[in-house]
Amino acid sequence: MDLGIKGKRALVCASSKGLGLGCARALAEAGAHLVMNARGVEALEAAAAAIREDFGVEVETVAADVTTENGRAAVIEAASGVDILVTNAGGPPPGLWSDWDRDDFIRALDSNMLTPIALMKALMPGMIDRGWGRVVNITSQSVKAPIPQLGLSNAARTGLTGYVAGTARQVAGKGVIINNLLPGIHATDRADALDGGVAKAQGISLDEARTRRAATIPAGRYGTAAEFGAACAFLCSVHAGFIVGQNILLDGGATNATI
Repeated sequence: MDLGIKGKRALVCASSKGLGLGCARALAEAGAHLVMNARGVEALEAAAAAIREDFGVEVETVAADVTTENGRAAVIEAASGVDILVTNAGGPPPGLWSDWDRDDFIRALDSNMLTPIALMKALMPGMIDRGWGRVVNITSQSVKAPIPQLGLSNAARTGLTGYVAGTARQVAGKGVIINNLLPGIHATDRADALDGGVAKAQGISLDEARTRRAATIPAGRYGTAAEFGAACAFLCSVHAGFIVGQNILLDGGATNATI
């Protein structure tokens, strides 16, 4: 399928690896030029070089922490005029409700709610002026069904979801479409970290922790970054103009819900 975005420019945050990289590669395969952002220079440049070689698109890199004021300013400057925005940030650390204080919540909000909002506010006006734009926020299945040990993520990402629900309906008529992608467990570094914590707490091997988690997923496996990226690219395509303000699960059926 031709996604109709060849020659468009896209900013993909946290795109040196994992789900962000999957999205960047899928957009590049569809012919979009990229602004890629991540904190680590080495991994970011390696990912960008591979995309240039594999797909022949233009790739600009910005190594910065987008959750900081200076980092965000650098990313926004490089991404001026983009047609597509994919927001993404690693989740806060797991824990118990009694572990977290105000500073923990502020950090989670800065990373997983306020930064995506700031990026949308900075870049969507240009999309509105041009009459076309796409925004995809990578959130989490936890906004549909809370994960007890991920209370910081539950709270911050649900806040972003509420903001998007209202905003998406205000800008859709101007050609700017906003949706959220809600990943379940995927084969990424984040999964390794979570499974490593379970393995340590339960005194089992990392492989056993993965096997047990996979058994709880109806699909019987972890998702891949490539299939996640393909879903993201479709939501960024010309074909997604009637999908507005939705929260789309990619979790292998793990969230047990009718709607």
